[in-house]
Amino acid sequence: MARILSYNLESHITAALATISLAFAAAVMLPSCQRAPMPDYAETAPVLQQRSQLAANLLALLPAEQRTLPQAIAEAEWLADTSYKAAVSISRINNPLLWPAWMNNRLVNAPGNIRERGLCWHYQHDLYRELRRRKLTYFRLGCNVRDAGEGSEHNCVYVCAVGSAWPVAVTLDAWRRNGRLSTYTQKDLEGENWEDRSTTTDLLNWIYPVGHTYPVEHWALVKSGKKWNDYVPSWTDSGRNTRQGRIMYNNMYTGLQQRGGKPTDY
Repeated sequence: MARILSYNLESHITAALATISLAFAAAVMLPSCQRAPMPDYAETAPVLQQRSQLAANLLALLPAEQRTLPQAIAEAEWLADTSYKAAVSISRINNPLLWPAWMNNRLVNAPGNIRERGLCWHYQHDLYRELRRRKLTYFRLGCNVRDAGEGSEHNCVYVCAVGSAWPVAVTLDAWRRNGRLSTYTQKDLEGENWEDRSTTTDLLNWIYPVGHTYPVEHWALVKSGKKWNDYVPSWTDSGRNTRQGRIMYNNMYTGLQQRGGKPTDY
């Protein structure tokens, strides 16, 4: 009997310690999930492995005879590495406060501009901008959307092989985990209401030509100030003279000064 009581007591203590450990871990991890990743997040061992896997998934999109070409491998690795690094940079500039990511939408859309940016399509525009810094030979960028026109609409960037088209692609989502890139293969998205959004792709291709040098602080669109969901092009007179336009140009100037003219911080 004493042995049984001792065993039960030890079991209760072990369970209690496990509960305390989980609670402590949640208390430590939750704030880190709420905030943007640390600057070196993309260089941590788990993420380096994820970058390698993304490069492999991208190469799998190519015809078999191209997958082992050094130039194709280098391009896939650049896309994978830049996607993870840029996602961190984008999130740190947007400075999310809440978790999950969709809760930050309320801060962006609320009166008073609690947060200037942080919607999924902001992240989409920004990630697309960063991936246009290099000419691609084997891959092509595009924009896609889930549940278009509905309250749950979600916008991302995708990569497919040149000569191929959506949905044979890998989707890149910098928004869902506040700058911790999520990636989805075609199979991952089966059964969900995803579609190509060529109008956004065309717009961003026009704004950000291949090899552009816009700073990471550049925004394609800024709030007009007339309504919470009314945006105007940032490069027009009406865009430059908005409150958000002035913030953007100041951010770009400050960022370039701090980085010695370098357009990115990664």
